[in-house]
Amino acid sequence: MAEREWTAECVADHFEEAFRTLRKLPSVKAQGYFNTWPEIVRTSREIAFMEPEPMHIRPSAAAITRLEQTFDWVLWIEEAERKLVWSRAARVPWKVISHEHGCDRTTAWRRWQLALTKIAARLNAQ
Repeated sequence: MAEREWTAECVADHFEEAFRTLRKLPSVKAQGYFNTWPEIVRTSREIAFMEPEPMHIRPSAAAITRLEQTFDWVLWIEEAERKLVWSRAARVPWKVISHEHGCDRTTAWRRWQLALTKIAARLNAQ
């Protein structure tokens, strides 16, 4: 089986998937608080008039594994590059990113490409 050839685009796609996986994970709650009340049994009429709740789709085990790999990758780049890569994975507009980093859009894009290329080069070297 041929090994995968990593490119900057592949790494960017991987980070976007990792961000989506992070958003699907359940929120962290403080331990020690619980409810001892019994579950409320509702009638079908009450259920029909309830406000719909958002669906909670849990990520697969493979997606979580890929997310954990991504956490290892961010250690290979500088902190400013990490913020840039995660901002783009979150689809933050370039205008906002360039304002946060104090540079123009083209420079922010070049720094983003450089960070992705560093990760891809390190992955291809393994």
